[in-house]
Formats: sequence, structure tokens, C-alpha cells
Amino acid sequence: MATDTESGGEHTGLSTGRASPGRAARALAALRGVVVPVTERDRARRRLVLLCLPFASLAAVAGFYPLWEMLKISLSTQQFTTTVNVVDVVATSARRLQPSFPGVSVEAYRTLFTDGYYRAVAVNTVWFAVATTLGALAVAVPVAHALEKYDLPAKGAVLTVLSFPNSLPGIVAAFMIIVLAGNAGLVTNLLAFLSGRPPTSLAVATSVVGLFFGYLYTMVPRALLLLRGTYAEVNTDAEEAARALGASPWRTFRYVTFPQIRSGVVGAGILSLRTAFAIFGTVLILTAIQPPVWTLQINRELANGFNIRVASAMATVWFAFVLGFTVLGLRYTDAEVGM
Repeated sequence: MATDTESGGEHTGLSTGRASPGRAARALAALRGVVVPVTERDRARRRLVLLCLPFASLAAVAGFYPLWEMLKISLSTQQFTTTVNVVDVVATSARRLQPSFPGVSVEAYRTLFTDGYYRAVAVNTVWFAVATTLGALAVAVPVAHALEKYDLPAKGAVLTVLSFPNSLPGIVAAFMIIVLAGNAGLVTNLLAFLSGRPPTSLAVATSVVGLFFGYLYTMVPRALLLLRGTYAEVNTDAEEAARALGASPWRTFRYVTFPQIRSGVVGAGILSLRTAFAIFGTVLILTAIQPPVWTLQINRELANGFNIRVASAMATVWFAFVLGFTVLGLRYTDAEVGM
């Protein structure tokens, strides 16, 4: 018995002392479970992989590969030829026993960060995007509140009208601003009739004001879509209790409703800011800011002299910046908005 106990203890000791599989072994086991599922957990993983495969393929073909090519173009030493070769960089560095980058130039990035014109483009892009984001939230939050808290007449029609701009390209939105606030616009002529001033002095379509409303036309419906989903999860019992205790509608919103929708407002802000950075068609038609915003400047780099290295560097910096602030925004908040 003693011998059996001792041998059992030795066997236990050997089992517990055995080294656990490394990360590579665990990854290989997980891959084998996806390819040839055995347990229900393996089958669930395979379903998840199959569901994500179309998006992953699209992201690789239409996202990561073009971005990688743009990065190589922006680092090339020649204007119309890609001179960056990762194999040559690795081989040369290994041969010289020190980092070496043949065919690589950071001149395009040096231009972006040292030229005052491109810094002004960046500043204009950021302040206008922040201003329009705040404007979009200032409109979307009250509208979402009214749609969810009040029984409005023709609510379905109102929702259709408010969500309709989501299906319109930016160029169409810009032309709508011109029709309303251009020299012969409806609103312009109405104001001219009421004030007695000439319409040309009241037209704002191609000014910063017109561009501001053009941005809002695109951004408000997107923010509203996210906020309506957030409002659907608000605890109405807490709001009713606050009103029963004598709280005014404003105090009820400030102390009861807003803390519950704060994450949705942050998410709508991130979504609106990303939209503002990406808008191109609207600003192409309503050219009002000088220097222009980042996306329009990329177009000008290609249209005037086909400066593809600087344009690729601008696109790469834009992607890194937008991805960075999105990750940080989602990291330090509980907002839910797609990457």
C-alpha cells in the first residue's frame, strides 16, 4: 500500500510538473479544432470563422493591401516607381549588421510635418471636423430625445426624412445646399425678399457656413441612428420616479437620462468625427476653406502634377490618425461604434 501510495504520489508529481503547451501549440490546437471540429466549442469557433471570412477577405483585398502599397509608394525614392522592397531591406540590414533602408525615403513625410501649408491643412481639417461634430450632436441628441419620448404626428414619415440623407452621396448633398442657399437658392431669395437686400449678398452656399450645413446634412442622420438605439435602452422607470419627485424635464434629462445615454453620445461623436474627416464630395463642390481640408488636398496632389508620393503619405497619415483616435476613444469609454 505504501508502495502504491508513493508511486501514485510520484505519478502525480510528474503530471503536475509537466510543462504546459506553449502558445504555438495552443494556436495549432485551436486551428485544428476549427478545421476538424470535435467539441461544440470547436464547432462554434468554426461558425465564427466562416462568418468573419468574407469581411476579412474584403478587408485584406480592399483595405490592407492598398494601404501597404500606399505606404511603399510614400517611402519610395522615385516619383512614379515603387523602390521599397522589404526583402532588400532585410537582406541589406543583415549583411551590414545594422539597420539599412535602401530605396527608402521619408521626404514625403518630412514635407507634411515641416511645410507650413500642410500644417495649416491639418489644422483646418481638425477644427472644422470638431466644430461640425459638436453641431451634429447638438442637433441629433434633442431630435432623438423628441422621437423617443414624445408621440409625434407622422413619426414614420419624420424618421424616413431624417434617415434619407444616409443614402445620398456627398456631391448630391452639396448641390442641395446650393439649391437652398446659392445665389438663386430658395432660402436666399426668401431672405432677400424679406430684407430688401440683393440675393448675391445673402448667398452662403460656397462659404464656410454653407459647408458647415453640408457636413451636418451628412453627419446628423448617422449620429441620430446610433442615438435612437441608445435611447431604446433607457430605464424609463427612473425617469418617471424623478418626475414624480418634482424634477423638471431639464433636471430629469441631466441627472437621469443623460448618464444612461452618455456612452451613446460618445459613440455618436466618434462616428460623426470619423465621418467629418472622410467627407470629400461635399467639400469638393462647396470649396470654402483655404487651405482646404485633408481629403480635398489629397485630390489636389493627384490632380495637379500627380504628386503620388505626398498623396500616399497623406492617406497613410490620415488612416493612422483616424484609427488611433477611434481606438483610444473606444478604449477609454464604453461606447459601442464600429471600427
